[in-house]
Amino acid sequence: MPKKIWDTTIDILKDMEKKQLKRLPVGLQTFSEVIDLNCLYIDKTEYIWNMIHLSKYIFLSRPRRFGKSLLVSTLQAYFEGRKDLFKGLFIETVEKNWTEYPVIRLSMASGKHMEKDQLERYLGNRLAEYENKYGITNPATDNNDRFTALIQAAYNQTGKKVVVLIDEYDAPLLDVVHEKEMLPVLRNVMRNFYSPLKDCDPYLHFVFLTGITKFSQLSIFSELNNLKNISMRTDYAGVCGITEEEMLTCMSDYIDDFAEAQQITRERAIEGLKQQYDGYHFTWPSPDIYNPFSLLNAFQDHDYTNYWFGSGTPTYLIEMLRKFNVVPSKIGSGNVQAKSFDAPTENMRNIIPLLYQSGYITIKGYNPVSKNYKLDIPNSEIQAGLMESLLPDYVHEYADEGSSMIGDMYAALYEDDLDEMFRLLQAYLLTVPYCDNANSEGHYQQLLYVIFSIFGRYVDVEVHTPTGRVDVVMKTTKALYLFELKLNMSAQAAIKQIDLKDYSSKFAQSGLPIVKVGINFDPERRTISDWKVVTSE
Repeated sequence: MPKKIWDTTIDILKDMEKKQLKRLPVGLQTFSEVIDLNCLYIDKTEYIWNMIHLSKYIFLSRPRRFGKSLLVSTLQAYFEGRKDLFKGLFIETVEKNWTEYPVIRLSMASGKHMEKDQLERYLGNRLAEYENKYGITNPATDNNDRFTALIQAAYNQTGKKVVVLIDEYDAPLLDVVHEKEMLPVLRNVMRNFYSPLKDCDPYLHFVFLTGITKFSQLSIFSELNNLKNISMRTDYAGVCGITEEEMLTCMSDYIDDFAEAQQITRERAIEGLKQQYDGYHFTWPSPDIYNPFSLLNAFQDHDYTNYWFGSGTPTYLIEMLRKFNVVPSKIGSGNVQAKSFDAPTENMRNIIPLLYQSGYITIKGYNPVSKNYKLDIPNSEIQAGLMESLLPDYVHEYADEGSSMIGDMYAALYEDDLDEMFRLLQAYLLTVPYCDNANSEGHYQQLLYVIFSIFGRYVDVEVHTPTGRVDVVMKTTKALYLFELKLNMSAQAAIKQIDLKDYSSKFAQSGLPIVKVGINFDPERRTISDWKVVTSE
């Protein structure tokens, strides 16, 4: 066969293969819909099989948009006996007696930003959907009594014990977690609503709850018999999200498709996806977990975008960061004991449990001797997204202009033009009429940390050397930058300190050129007064 015809044939075969990629289940949270539409499904049914044989009551905590709702929907389909949906999946190979149980599935995901009466009505409407099914025409007044009657009616009419699946059980409380007056009121509403789960034990076959945080005073965690919290069990580390192995095998063709669209090698595509969306560990040891929402969207759009963070930064998180006076550079660092992950949300003494449970920091290591877990921000998406959310704390209502300015600054850095980068920052800060603590060196240190983090570069502050501490260290693919900051002095004085303390020697083995940067800030004008850049030979 002539080479030209052969090459054309190969191209046609490649196009045919490309067209055979299954649709990605972006935005789909219903298991039956994913299967019926022949979408890609990462088989998690072995976890389900193990769960239903582990305990009668199970709780799982995972961040938002991490696949909890799809997991709940899959459980619903299994307990409804829909064997046809599980063809080719693990659970089909082990389940011999498909039994249809009455299933009550309640999602609290939309029960947010509500007053007490609104929340009561919302809960009542969720129950009404099933009361109609089981012929309850004259329900009780209180929702807890209605919930009890519903479970009993389902049991009596079917002759089978009831499966209760509650998704995002804590959603109505999260957005008021920082409000001292509202939180106890709504917590009492939810406590009463969930109370039948204990009293109805004789009528229940299986109960599964998902959420983000742990509100200990809801009685769920203290009163349910044998409640298993599988959130940090190593055998359920990959129950939600996409493990690295699953991505490299089940999604291999999508990686190739992504690489082709980006016009990069497969290896570079994997490296970029890993840096942007990987890095989650909900226990230790754990496989590398990718953010499923971001990864699926990236494969669909053939782009590296902050999909998960862009889908909505919870107000409660930013409010709690402010409440605990968390400085940006301290968000991703620290070592904690296991009990810190399980601390009651309403009694938090620091923000670590909420940041961890919400997916903004994750486990990066474990020391079996000290029993300390090492924490850090998972990946570039979260690093940049968090810092963009915190930028208004430094430039207030000028954050939008700040975002475009940061883009221009990054472009200047990319072109190795630090003078232009600092000119842009200098000009921008002059337009900001007021900044809290503008007469503090620490304020400007954190501002630079936020900006450099948005760049997606490695950045750290107060980096120890044998002779002192470097104010800010930033690493790019081209150079390692050492920043020394001064107030009402001079950039030359800052450079002199770098030289006097010989900070560069600590980083001599980095394999990158060392760039020394001295910056002097004028607190009265609230901007940079001068800067000096020196590249080491």
